Amino acid sequence: MKLIKRYQFFLITVIIMLVLLTINRQTGIKAIRITGYSFKEMALVIPPVFVLLGLLDVWVPREVMIRYMGESSGLLGIFLAVLLGSAAAGPLYGAFPVAAVFMKKGVKFTNVLIFIGAWSTTKIPMFLFEMSALGARFAITRLLVDIPGIIIIAYILTSFVTKDEINEIYKKAEML
Repeated sequence: MKLIKRYQFFLITVIIMLVLLTINRQTGIKAIRITGYSFKEMALVIPPVFVLLGLLDVWVPREVMIRYMGESSGLLGIFLAVLLGSAAAGPLYGAFPVAAVFMKKGVKFTNVLIFIGAWSTTKIPMFLFEMSALGARFAITRLLVDIPGIIIIAYILTSFVTKDEINEIYKKAEML
């Protein structure tokens, strides 16, 4: 029963796909192909992310992460969160395992949120593409608006979450 509850979303999705396949075969086959493509993409992205996470977990001591990105890291922690998020490669779902390792290592919650925001918004390859396709003025303006916006949003979100809720999130990250 615990296993069914854990995978209930997956099971419901499979049932919906089977129903769709019986109702409209062509649409069902298209849905299965899209799902297969997404699965293949994830299978190619997730293993390298986990290898890098393992290396981060082993090579970077918790004390170092706390010093540079922990509760008293100040502007340096914010800078590193933006830099690491912007330099990261891969789709957004790759940011969450990294964020979990950051939490295990004692990174400040606000810096974790800034890292996720930077990963999703300020990627260096995207910035370079925008420079060439849309012009330097647009790309730099977007970056100058996005970075403060990410930081402000992270602090606003942190203010809405209680210390107990943050501690619960960190406990769940420890179990991963």
